[in-house]
Formats: sequence, C-alpha cells, structure tokens
Amino acid sequence: MKILLAEDQAMVRTALASLLRLEADFQVTEAADGTAALQQLKQQPFDLLLSDIEMPGKTGIELAQYIQQQKQPTKVVIITTFGRAGYVKRAIDAGVGGFLLKDAPVDQLVSAINQVMTGKRVIDSELLLNSLGEQDPLTEKERQALRLAADGHSTSDIAAALYIAEGTARNYLSEAISKLNAANRIDAARIARQKGWL
Repeated sequence: MKILLAEDQAMVRTALASLLRLEADFQVTEAADGTAALQQLKQQPFDLLLSDIEMPGKTGIELAQYIQQQKQPTKVVIITTFGRAGYVKRAIDAGVGGFLLKDAPVDQLVSAINQVMTGKRVIDSELLLNSLGEQDPLTEKERQALRLAADGHSTSDIAAALYIAEGTARNYLSEAISKLNAANRIDAARIARQKGWL
C-alpha cells in the first residue's frame, strides 16, 4: 500500500513514517508540508493520504478537497493534535475516511488505515461527539479571506490572492466578522481557528 504522509513537524513525521514502515505492506513517502504533499499527489497515485491538518501551504482538509475534486481514488486519514469540532465536519464534507488524534496508539492508527481502505469511516469518538455541536457559519471564500488576514495580509493583498475586487474582499471579511461576533478581522480569525473553522 502506497501511503503519502504529510506532516510539517519533522520529528513527528519521521517517527510516524518509521512506525508505519514496520508494517509489511506499507510503502511510505514523506511530505514536509501541504504544498509538498500537493506536488506528490499531482505526480503519482497513492492509495492513502495520511495528513496533519494545520501545515504551511495547504491544510490536510484542503488536500482532501483536492483529491475529491480530482476524483482520485486516494483514501484520506487525518491525524491531528487539535480536537476542534469544526474540523470533523469539514473533513467529512471533503470525503475524509478517518479522523484520529495524534495521541492514539499506533495499532489503532494501523487498524483505522486498514478499515478506511475497505471503505469504512473511522472517526475518534470524542471528536465525533464534539463535532455535533456548533455549525460552521463561514463560506469557503470568507474562510480564505480570514486565513490571509490572520497571516497579516492587507485587504488589497487578499483581493489579489483570491482574484477578486478589493471591495469584495472587504465584504467577505466584514461578513466573517459579523457572523463570528468579532471585534475585527484578527479577532474573527482567532475565533474561527479556535473552533476549527479556519
């Protein structure tokens, strides 16, 4: 089984790759961040993407969305240290087959990978219960604009990055601020990130 492991923390990635390689039929390719993982997905087919969520470049959920859009047969398992409710809902919408916390035992991860490969969905029960709470109010464009704002980009930078007019970028940001009852764009990004919506 060809596995692409996307994880930006080198120590975690190396340790996880070493443990997975102990399994007889796992061939593991490592990607140091979301951008590197996307390049790998474009170059060759993988049976499974095992990905962190928060990484430079692309998030694990954005990688899952790419796989879904390209109609690739690659299955996806997300591993994260963040048990944020919004992540689970977005991951399920993106076709993710498994969602586990990084502190899960390795045998549980291997079992989850094997189950996902047979078409089952495996989600940590604590994460699933948390995800039944609040609904994510943000649109995809609002989320993208907020993420750029959180990185310190100006409204004109955000407009250029999203190929939209500056007024439209301002509208996306003010909508997001309003929906989250935030004081400003940075506060809105902080709230959204805490809830797993960013």
